[in-house]
Amino acid sequence: MRKDIYAPGFKVQPWWWEAWTPNNSLSQDPPARTDVVIVGAGYGGLSTALELRRNGIEATVLERGVFGIGASTRNGGMISGGTNLGKGLGGKNQAEDDFTSNKAAFLGAGADSLSTVEDIITREGIDCGLIRHGRFVGAWTPKHYDEQASKIAMFNQYADVGAEMIPRERVREMMASDYYYGGMYVRRGGHLHPARYYKGLLEAAHKAGARLCADVEAERIEKVPNGWRVLTAKGPVQAREVVIATNGYTGDLTPRLKRRVVPIASHIIATEPLPMPASELIPQLRSIADTKRVLTYYRPSPDGKHLIFGGRARFTAAPPEVSAPVLYQYMIDRFPQLDGIRITHVWTGNVAFALDYMPHMGTDEGLHYLLACNGSGVAMMTYLGTQTAKKIAGGANAPVNALDGREFPEHALYNGDPSWFLPMIGAWYRTRDWIDRRLAA
Repeated sequence: MRKDIYAPGFKVQPWWWEAWTPNNSLSQDPPARTDVVIVGAGYGGLSTALELRRNGIEATVLERGVFGIGASTRNGGMISGGTNLGKGLGGKNQAEDDFTSNKAAFLGAGADSLSTVEDIITREGIDCGLIRHGRFVGAWTPKHYDEQASKIAMFNQYADVGAEMIPRERVREMMASDYYYGGMYVRRGGHLHPARYYKGLLEAAHKAGARLCADVEAERIEKVPNGWRVLTAKGPVQAREVVIATNGYTGDLTPRLKRRVVPIASHIIATEPLPMPASELIPQLRSIADTKRVLTYYRPSPDGKHLIFGGRARFTAAPPEVSAPVLYQYMIDRFPQLDGIRITHVWTGNVAFALDYMPHMGTDEGLHYLLACNGSGVAMMTYLGTQTAKKIAGGANAPVNALDGREFPEHALYNGDPSWFLPMIGAWYRTRDWIDRRLAA
């Protein structure tokens, strides 16, 4: 194991926290009564609260930990316009039949999710380093390239993302590497600073009048006449509606939903300042991903001085001495010129997948939920939260978008704990990736 990859002062925490550290400065005690209780203060919960307040509805957000401690400040900060919808744990589209029959509606929702983020950032004046120069998805094999090419027309027709194929001889227009067999460039996409975006959402919800309650765990939810009672250590809260926005941290509070969400660990490293501008590695500071089953994703920092590199070093949580060297090797496989650059941070967070690999919102036994970002949480959870709030405000019973009210599958062999099967899936995917690449050589 390499020991020379760590910079002095190396930290096991998100690089994003150097700009904004999770804290409870805006926290209040929960009220005895409110219109809507929202469980979970990530992007989904905060965007729900913000939109409810814009419609004059009382909103109380319960966060069991510190504001910003979860995946909303731990992700890669990449945003896309729906081209990731339906992709499974290994990067492949696993919802082909359902997706094909509803592609216009699904891709339209994906495009709307990106517009929702952009609109909120503009409207609330959130300074989060948003860069909208597109996204390149590198093809791991020639077969993957052909599969991407077969979807270009669909993406452009229904999501208007400005996608085009980049053959292998042009990959250096996208990145200073010859690693991929071409790939797909999507103009409508980009990245932001996830912690600063979270900070902006938190402050916007507070300013709008939402009651934000940190270190207040929802211990039990009881049905009562005219609504719900949510029990906490700081007293019960009675509400007309309850929204579950726990995503990759969904637990025993809602066991029926826990069985429908698979938490997957995603691991990320950040480099020390690069010896060259990041734009020399990735022109226009685009975001990059690939079609590997054990996928990777990476992008420059907003200031263009660091590389943020993430992926499935393991499908479950792993200590930094395991995940950091794996990600470092992935990074220099793609950018050999970075061999010797050191890393300053490593961290992990939970991504939430549904068993059908699609995002979901709806109601379960009367509880509203928005869950399963499937690796696209920045835009999708913001969108689902905003849509859920609009649905509550309008009193709608019918679905408000293509992701609302769809069957939310469960499996008889899955109880909400994926730890027994994820290592096997990870090993199988790594083997398949190795075989595919060898055959393509």
